[in-house]
Amino acid sequence: MTGSVLQVEGALTFRPLARTDYPTLRDWLHTPHVARWWADDSSDEGLEEMYGGCIDGTEPAEVFVAERGGRPIGLAQRFRIDAYAQYREEIAALAEVPAGTSSIDYLIGPEDAIGRGWGTELIRAFTARLWQDDAGAVSIIVPVHAENLPSWRVLERAGFRRVAAGHMAPDNPVDTTNHFIYRLDRS
Repeated sequence: MTGSVLQVEGALTFRPLARTDYPTLRDWLHTPHVARWWADDSSDEGLEEMYGGCIDGTEPAEVFVAERGGRPIGLAQRFRIDAYAQYREEIAALAEVPAGTSSIDYLIGPEDAIGRGWGTELIRAFTARLWQDDAGAVSIIVPVHAENLPSWRVLERAGFRRVAAGHMAPDNPVDTTNHFIYRLDRS
């Protein structure tokens, strides 16, 4: 499946992240609303370390650029939680993680693309595509920092429900360990 464009309803599409997307991703990582929650190293080396294996298929996560009308507006990632044992254990300490559970991560990059409902649209479309592409996926679990209101609100609008709260290592080292766990089961 990696390497193909994921077409969804309307003008939203997902295409695999490519190294040529690093300058755009770097710009997004420097926007205030993304930088607050994504502490990724935006240097060439940092982006390669974080995303190169996903691009090459040597890492179990798949990363896509979300485009609206041909314009890149965000990033979406999916992976089976079992592929990352330490992450699975951290989540399982707070909530049940059934076999066949996936997780997603996401961002809306350009500042003029936030507040338009595109995050909810992205989550809904990306979730629908995950169900379609992975017949063995039974649920999607997403840990979100408790203070990241826009992120957990978009999950709620997309149908996810909060199933737990507790402590996890934060993505951004300046944050507390307080997290919510959101889950959506295949219907």
